[in-house]
Amino acid sequence: MPRNHTMMQFFEWHLANDGEHWNRLKEMAPEIRSHGITSLWIPPASKAISQDDNGYGLYDGYDLGEFDQKGTTRTKFGTKKELLDAIDTCRDLGIRVYADVVMNHKAGADDTEQFEVVEVDPDDRTSVISEPFEIEGWTYFDFPGREGKYSDFVWHHHHFNGTDYDHSEGKDGIFRILGEDKDWNEQVDDEFGNYDYLMFANIDYNHPEAREETVKWGTWFAEETRVDGYRLDAIKHINHDFIADFLWKMRETFGDDFYFVGEFWNPDVDAKEAFLEEVHYSIDLFDVGLHYSFHEASQTGEDFDMRTIFDNSLVQRHPVNAVTFVDNHDSQPGESLESWVEDWFKQHAYALILLREDGYPCVFFGDYYGINGNYEMPGKKEQINPLLDARHHAAYGAQQDYFDHPNTIGWVRLGDEDVPGSGCAVVMTNGEEGWKEMYVGELHSGETWIDVTGNCGSSVEIGEDGKASFFAPDGSVSVYIPEPTWQDIQDKDNG
Repeated sequence: MPRNHTMMQFFEWHLANDGEHWNRLKEMAPEIRSHGITSLWIPPASKAISQDDNGYGLYDGYDLGEFDQKGTTRTKFGTKKELLDAIDTCRDLGIRVYADVVMNHKAGADDTEQFEVVEVDPDDRTSVISEPFEIEGWTYFDFPGREGKYSDFVWHHHHFNGTDYDHSEGKDGIFRILGEDKDWNEQVDDEFGNYDYLMFANIDYNHPEAREETVKWGTWFAEETRVDGYRLDAIKHINHDFIADFLWKMRETFGDDFYFVGEFWNPDVDAKEAFLEEVHYSIDLFDVGLHYSFHEASQTGEDFDMRTIFDNSLVQRHPVNAVTFVDNHDSQPGESLESWVEDWFKQHAYALILLREDGYPCVFFGDYYGINGNYEMPGKKEQINPLLDARHHAAYGAQQDYFDHPNTIGWVRLGDEDVPGSGCAVVMTNGEEGWKEMYVGELHSGETWIDVTGNCGSSVEIGEDGKASFFAPDGSVSVYIPEPTWQDIQDKDNG
């Protein structure tokens, strides 16, 4: 039986601009792997609009910290050589690396161009609020610092369909670029009438040259770095037909195992399902709806009905396509989609994604190592590691749920004979202390199981009938696995 797979998002929004992140990855990878992390999602590696940008203000996709552009050679995270060295280290350890790729827009153009636009209502981008007029927009990209290495493609205004600044007038707005066959892409999220436009110079994937160049770049990036897959940024804003085509062409080149997960930030599971149908279920999506359930549960406390925690989630509807997560760089305090899961509920939420059979769980760097900035807070490695270890060594086999109380819920994993010492029981409460009698299988009768979280500091003996009563303290979670398995984990950690 294959071991469980677990992803880590290896960055948070306020990493120091010290150029050391790729070196940190190389240094931390062995410890991460020892706790069962099998893949890492790394931040955008290409040159951005400035050195302190996290990579989402993408300037030049072909510059991975190699050329003197935008006042710097390295990116915020380091040099190209350091990136490639870190990826090689991960591969040697059996860790797959997924690169964050930004295909929606380009930022920091090298020069302006004159072209005709109409201004649209920002709250309804299908509504035109001006006559056609000419602006001076930042849409010319020729990357002089790179001098045509890897690609000599030059971006012009006709490769974009929108921008947000008229340099000649010093005016902000959302300007739809006019021209032959120019309009917003229709196959995008329908928020604001049409959510094709997000920021900067918005790439027009109705333009064949833009499509061709992006596929060329995606192929080059994977060949150059040897990454194992892509996290696609902001895909609800990108022509869904192009996304489907991009997925197919990458896998045609790199094989069916080349992995994709998309950021489709919409909690509505029906919207996610519609998108998955359009791309033939060929990509996983982050389970935003589940994240918001965690956020609500952490805000509501004991008034939240824990039996409903998975209602309307992607992992409930399409578990094979769901990447489950607790928080990320956008939801952390002070950021654009702030919806932070409160500390008291963090361990609950991680148990709910790490110890169940469905979903591909993703651990957030900011939860594990801490976050910086104005909302600095310490990491929770000591709370998360026992759950990772339980996932890696014990959370296998058939699952049985005990979602039969509004405050206290539980589930068991019965174990698998191909993973010796496996088996797991979880009980959690968002209110008063709770007990849950659960069946873990007669094969486990007579075994002693221990709570690896240390929250209750107790162990239980499995009865001859394969049942035991498992306890969780007030507002807490307890995770029980066979005591010899936990002792083996501790011995390995100490060895």
